[in-house]
Amino acid sequence: MRVVVTGASGNVGTSVLAALAGEPAVTSVLGLARRRPELEVAKTTWATADVAADDLTGHFRGAGAVVHLAWLIQPSHDPFAMWRTNVVGTERVLAAASQAGVGAVVCASSVGAYSPGPKDRQVDEGWPTHGVTTSAYSRDKAYQERLLDLFERDHPQVRVVRLRPALTFKREAASEIRRFFLGPLVPGSLARAGAIPVVPRVKRLRTQAVHADDVGQAYRLAVAGDARGPFNLAAEPVLDAGVLAALLDARPVPVPAAVLKAGAAATWRLHLQPVSPGWLDLALQSPLLDAGRARAELGWSPRRSATETLEELLAGFREAAGADTPPLDPDAGGPLRLGEFRTGVGGADR
Repeated sequence: MRVVVTGASGNVGTSVLAALAGEPAVTSVLGLARRRPELEVAKTTWATADVAADDLTGHFRGAGAVVHLAWLIQPSHDPFAMWRTNVVGTERVLAAASQAGVGAVVCASSVGAYSPGPKDRQVDEGWPTHGVTTSAYSRDKAYQERLLDLFERDHPQVRVVRLRPALTFKREAASEIRRFFLGPLVPGSLARAGAIPVVPRVKRLRTQAVHADDVGQAYRLAVAGDARGPFNLAAEPVLDAGVLAALLDARPVPVPAAVLKAGAAATWRLHLQPVSPGWLDLALQSPLLDAGRARAELGWSPRRSATETLEELLAGFREAAGADTPPLDPDAGGPLRLGEFRTGVGGADR
């Protein structure tokens, strides 16, 4: 089987390529990215393409499956640029898959697609996917879900799979995650025990994580199998201020959510950090995920715990870890991170 992967050069994409390289049913992989990487992966060749503008049908012809991962998290100060890639890009990927006669589309959804939900229990894939309205990322993910609903209705012959992972980390993505979520003013050296005396403990700030390589294996299983529909992906345990404080040898201090949100809003508007306050709303309101269906129907289970995954990310922050692709390049921010300041923190997709 020939597989095409959009957004193949990022955090999840590179893990998907590695997983597909080990799948006997996959004969070749075409990785699509806006900027051609130097990374070499078995079975994979690269082509440059912007899902929001370039021809995709020619790339998709002859593919048994398309894995759609292309998605923008930044620039947070330009939601229309994100919409263009995230929503218009998804529309164009689905149209091209139909025109090329692709048999399966495996799409990256997210915990961010879900409507507000509980933090004291886990929800399955039947929970509503209308997003958190104050988060641009969540709104785009919810809209993507509606596009997939229509595509499934109109193309019953195409097998559609939606993977909805929790926060997804790996060591090699640390530099990218630092740029996208912390910004140039936060040194990686703070991600060590004893460097930060306190961490905020906020009611409902409980979340989940999963390792990108484990997510990559879920995509492999979805491509090679016959599953359809949505699948939650998350590892145990649930992460909260207590877990982070233990890893950093810090003390959790209660902080009202309104205070944290006000600080996030002020620093984002001043371009001091790249995360809009809508991300905090998403963290506070998104539900915890039950990954039982993925275990039962995909045969998937995470090899790494959420705590191990977070520890690996923190180590990656300290080491300025990355990989040989433009998004994961540890030097993408420029010398002394000046490139991040020059383009405006949260103002350009790096």
